Amino acid sequence: MIRPVCDPVGLEVRWDRLAAATDEAAATMLRTAFSTIIRESNDYTVVLMDRAGRTMAESRAGIPAFAALMSSLTALVLERFPTDEWQDGDSVITNDPWIATGHLPDIAMISPVFHQGRLVAFAGTVAHSPDIGGTPSMNAAELLSEGILIPPLRLFRAGRVEQGVKDLLLANVRLADQVWGDLEAQAAAHAVCRRRAQEFLNDFREPDFEAFADQVHAVTDAAMRAGVRDLPDGVYRAALDADGVEGHPTHIECAVTVRGEEVEIDYTGSSPQVPFATNSTLNYTRAYSMYPLKILVDPSTRSNWGSYRSIQVTASEGTIVNPRFPAPVVARHLTGHLLSCAVYQALAPVLPDRVIADSGGAPALRVRFAGVDDSGRPFSLMLFANAGMGASKESDGLSTTAFPTNSGGGSIEALEAASPLHFLRKELRAGSGGRGRRRGGLGQDIEVRNPTSRPVQMVLLGDREQHPALGLAGGEPGATAQVVLDSGERVPLKSISQLAPGASVVISFAGGGGFGRPEEREPEFLIADEIADYTVPASQQDPRTTRTAGGSAREEVGR
Repeated sequence: MIRPVCDPVGLEVRWDRLAAATDEAAATMLRTAFSTIIRESNDYTVVLMDRAGRTMAESRAGIPAFAALMSSLTALVLERFPTDEWQDGDSVITNDPWIATGHLPDIAMISPVFHQGRLVAFAGTVAHSPDIGGTPSMNAAELLSEGILIPPLRLFRAGRVEQGVKDLLLANVRLADQVWGDLEAQAAAHAVCRRRAQEFLNDFREPDFEAFADQVHAVTDAAMRAGVRDLPDGVYRAALDADGVEGHPTHIECAVTVRGEEVEIDYTGSSPQVPFATNSTLNYTRAYSMYPLKILVDPSTRSNWGSYRSIQVTASEGTIVNPRFPAPVVARHLTGHLLSCAVYQALAPVLPDRVIADSGGAPALRVRFAGVDDSGRPFSLMLFANAGMGASKESDGLSTTAFPTNSGGGSIEALEAASPLHFLRKELRAGSGGRGRRRGGLGQDIEVRNPTSRPVQMVLLGDREQHPALGLAGGEPGATAQVVLDSGERVPLKSISQLAPGASVVISFAGGGGFGRPEEREPEFLIADEIADYTVPASQQDPRTTRTAGGSAREEVGR
């Protein structure tokens, strides 16, 4: 039975302390990680869970949607490894896309927390590994072509490495040092969570987290249900289309049903699964449906397991949002990120003051560069960079800001230090935000040069080449994404190609959709946009000669 919250101030103090522990653990992981994916792009999450695997506190940075999956993931891990089998110093890892976060590069780790000889909690992390093996291909028709599948396995037992598991994993990846270094960084984060959780119980003289967990789950559950009750009962529908893959455009059907204090999000009628990596497993579909709804309905309360109890997500098996094993899924974000747009479009009639127009980064455009430098050293670099967010009724969309994910762009200096590539420019893409009473956020142009004497492989995983981020309430769409070589050749956004020695490429990220009719935009905002050069029509720009926001037209030169 859930106890009433009789001391909300005291509860908030304790909750904040536990959340701070996850933030400290995240900082430890960032500082000790080997790859730029974690320490520069924030592609991770850190949580503390109760004895049943239900999240209590989540790190403020990282990927919030990943945190939403940690409870269901841990419940499945506990079916394989019951609580009475865990020892202090254990860690279990898995990257199974159907129980973890949707594709093989994300490795989840679960570790127990013991206090006075009893199992009282679990620490959990997920981090995007720099390499998971497999053969990069746009034609992979099944999961096992995408890398090594790790079922739930112990990586550490009583504090000692399970050498066989480590050897098997590292024998199947190219960047073994980075992969193992990042796993050790996750383990370091778990050590921080374990230490701080034990200090918490000692300082507050609690035997375990049971009473605390009951109360914080009650708070988040009640807050979410109160927000849902404010919505009129009914069924709200939306449909959207995306580029998909050749011969298989993506279609999403979304029905949001509100009944009292509960919500069901159903995707019946969406495209069938495809023999390409854009399939989104049901757990990933759940994450990117629940998180956008949570911040829309209850933006002010912290998130944990209780936040999602009132939400049900369903999709027909065999569809692109609930594929059957072993469908390829490495680019699942190209479908999963779209779901926030569908949910917001569906709820726009009843929440016009809260929803935002489509974001250019829904879905995100990812670029992977790999090759060998002139010293013979292999390198692999994932470029995380952000597009423009959609506008709301009251505010312009944020420029170059990730949504619905929370990954960062990272510093150019760190990316150049980790590879031989030269980043020649990184600037706002003028004219890319959709016009409206409130303008969509701007995308950006990034120019990358290969200064080596060898070709560099360039893998593009993107969308919004033909289907821009749509506006709402009369707002116009943002500019589409594109990738153009210095030869003038356009490169498809789902492709593997070679960047020749000395060649460069401009990657143009999409703009967000506008909100409201453009003719309603106030004169002072129009003037400000013109002064900043935010409104140059994208169709008038050559991708090699662009207008920097706030500057004049110029052609960039290599360094």
